[in-house]
Amino acid sequence: MTSIEINSKEHIKPSSPTPQHLKSYNLSILDQLIPAPYAPIILYYPNKDQASEFDIQQRLNSLKDSLSETLTRFYPLAGTIKSDLLIDCNDVGAYFAVARVNIRLNKFLNHVDLDLINHFLPCEPTFNGCSEGSCVSNVQVTIFECCGIAISLCISHKILDGGALSTFVKSWAGSSYGLKEVVYPNMSAPSLFPAKDLWLKNSSMVMWGSLFKMGKCRTTRFVFDSTKLAILKAKASKNGLKDPTRVEVVSALLWKCVMAAFEENTGSWKPSLLSHVVNLRKRLVSTLSENSIGNLIFIASAKCDSDSRTPLHILVEKVRGGVAKINGEFVKKLQGDKGREVMEESLKGIKDCANYIGFTSWCKMGFYETDFGWGKPVWVCGSVLEGHPVFMNFVVLNDTQNGQGIEAWVSMDEAAINVLKHDPELLEFALVDPSPLQMV
Repeated sequence: MTSIEINSKEHIKPSSPTPQHLKSYNLSILDQLIPAPYAPIILYYPNKDQASEFDIQQRLNSLKDSLSETLTRFYPLAGTIKSDLLIDCNDVGAYFAVARVNIRLNKFLNHVDLDLINHFLPCEPTFNGCSEGSCVSNVQVTIFECCGIAISLCISHKILDGGALSTFVKSWAGSSYGLKEVVYPNMSAPSLFPAKDLWLKNSSMVMWGSLFKMGKCRTTRFVFDSTKLAILKAKASKNGLKDPTRVEVVSALLWKCVMAAFEENTGSWKPSLLSHVVNLRKRLVSTLSENSIGNLIFIASAKCDSDSRTPLHILVEKVRGGVAKINGEFVKKLQGDKGREVMEESLKGIKDCANYIGFTSWCKMGFYETDFGWGKPVWVCGSVLEGHPVFMNFVVLNDTQNGQGIEAWVSMDEAAINVLKHDPELLEFALVDPSPLQMV
């Protein structure tokens, strides 16, 4: 039986103390938007160079030393949660655990056990918020029997979205690898989107609360390789649609198949709404950089009032149109006098739809380029909602290792997942739960 044992726990403090005038870090209003307490990620590294136990200990020391250096630059991540408006930059440091698992990495990757994945994380995935006084950053390094390594992070979603998580991971890896040019974060978000109270948190919790479901959640991976994606793009382009992206066609196809699954399970059709998390950094390049820290995201939505037989290209156009509304002009409205009105109207539109499916994309964030000094990861994934009694219909899209395909993690009600796994239209383009070693 596979088991994981925690060998050590400690806190990695920043290499230099945070100056007194930076001891409090104000969160932005957009940091109140996301209900998940942590931004989780796991990177799996095979033992390509036949590292010994001594070598592994050296790698652990390197990870700790470089994390300490990185936390000095990303000083709020070395603090604790003070409130929904504030991080206490008290240099408590990042929680850092080392664990051992009695299985070889290749064996695990050949037949991925979704129930095991969350045990690689330093925090249990849940929708309960981070409590006051809890660490902003949590890390676990899990060592396999073969001396392969899984490096996982759970960083508070109060301060990091996927883009900011990528920036932090790149910076940490660069310090570990010994790169001369290290990544420094841009921390201007709180001044661009200041928060005076918790109205957005209250409004967003009402919205998310209406979308949570009770039941038995199942998580399934659908993997689209580059060849199938090319065919899918060509299919979506037949009616004059120009240059659909990987994310657009996969989102549209999954939306179409999810609508069919809902209809089959309920016996009736209801309008469906899709949402996508949009990175605002690319919409406000004059004041936001790629390395800006915070939840610099907003929710784009698209609605389908017809049934699941809606042609693929129409759904791609809806996805594209919804995302296109979150443009530079929209972001300026968020910052203006009517920002609250704009946000509340956007959230209300999502709340009022019965059949909802949410998407977020990690594609092109560069997680597969993360090299701590012993090569790039063979697989990257997040947490799993498998078996959770409270959940949301949600899809996480990520690159495959070669950067050309897409791996979609779909979490939904068990009955809907069972229909989805046998949908011939979806199976024409996607593999269900393949080994990550097949995705190289």
